[in-house]
Amino acid sequence: MINIFEVNETHEMIEQENLDVRTITLGINLMDCIDSDLDKLNKKIYDKITTVARNLLQTGKEIEAEFGIPIVNKRISVTPIALIGGAACRRPEDFASIADTLDRAAHKVGVNFIGGYSALVSKGMTKADELLIRSIPIALARTERVCSSVNVGSSKTGINMDAVKLLGEIVKITAANTKDNDCMGCAKLVVFCNAPDDNPFMAGAFHGVTEADAIINVGVSGPGVVKHALSKVRGADFEVLCETIKKTAFKVTRVGQLVAQEASRRMDIPFGIIDLSLAPTPAVGDSVAEILEEIGLEKAGAPGTTAALALLNDQVKKGGVMASSYVGGLSGAFIPVSEDQGMIDAVNKGCLTLEKLEAMTCVCSVGLDMIAIPGDTSASTISGIIADEMAIGMVNQKTTAVRLIPAIGKKIGDTLEFGGLLGSAPIMPVNRFSCEAFVNRGGRIPAPIHSFKN
Repeated sequence: MINIFEVNETHEMIEQENLDVRTITLGINLMDCIDSDLDKLNKKIYDKITTVARNLLQTGKEIEAEFGIPIVNKRISVTPIALIGGAACRRPEDFASIADTLDRAAHKVGVNFIGGYSALVSKGMTKADELLIRSIPIALARTERVCSSVNVGSSKTGINMDAVKLLGEIVKITAANTKDNDCMGCAKLVVFCNAPDDNPFMAGAFHGVTEADAIINVGVSGPGVVKHALSKVRGADFEVLCETIKKTAFKVTRVGQLVAQEASRRMDIPFGIIDLSLAPTPAVGDSVAEILEEIGLEKAGAPGTTAALALLNDQVKKGGVMASSYVGGLSGAFIPVSEDQGMIDAVNKGCLTLEKLEAMTCVCSVGLDMIAIPGDTSASTISGIIADEMAIGMVNQKTTAVRLIPAIGKKIGDTLEFGGLLGSAPIMPVNRFSCEAFVNRGGRIPAPIHSFKN
């Protein structure tokens, strides 16, 4: 039975502590759209998306109005396009035409992002995979709402270093192609190890091939809620600290569960998962870095940061799984530099470095996210950074990701301005020693010994 205290508490979380449902993401399977004729393929894709998602925006607005819960984004994810376009696409430009179709469909149904312009190449690349990857700079330069991801490694298969090398080059070209828009293309491109099939968050969302024809996944967030709760237990021991985070995560997840079930019922589409991820925004008081400071650090990046983040991530997961039987996606704490004002401040004060962020990714839910680096950083260095992050995910059997933005024409100390939820990114220094000979070896880094489970 819900009592008046719980109602008031939830209202306070929404009004004062930035609790929101970050996204309702509708996953759509496009396998039945496959056609060897490119024009027919594009028409089938457009028709299916605009039919299945026709009520998504309105449903989100109705739930917001009825329950008073902010739903920030309504989004779509689709089956990885490298699988869908292989029969019809012979050139990168052919794949880019599918990106155009996705963008038109996203505009038609009113979503702000559509994910799934993706390839899964953890063990090897098909010709279609390579064509799609080479088309990414073209696609992201001329579309507004399309997001792209490439999974280059897994704990079962190892790391595809040929794909890692290629993506270092692709990131550089994408930045150059969108340099007049603060290299925005790279903000919509993420490289994964162990990418989940049901992630509702962009830029990495895609609809996995094992999923149903359509599915509703919901991402819920509340860094401000957790920070506010911890402010009431300052000086308490770790047991109290952990219990507070866990109980708060439980309450936040229940809000997401309510929204997911309502959206599922109203759209007559199955409910998939709740992704409880502390996803910061540039808004004051909506910062993961500020949670770490509340735990006891002077600034994010200080000694103890990795331990504090590990504690936070674990308790968020524990609270989430108690609140819903279907917690999935990434679920934990995100540390995107440009989207977190506390992280930006820590970088600007010299407390937080790329190397420290890499250490933090060993224990959080994603990886090196929304990090701006000097525009003259070499493609091989970017590939090396990607390889390092993929190795962390592979060995630790967790999802890791890289979203780097080479800031063309800018140097350390300058800032990229993305606006909105993507915020602004200070240009961070990168180790200038070369890894080119390592990256150029080619082939695949084998899976670790503990991958043999059978």
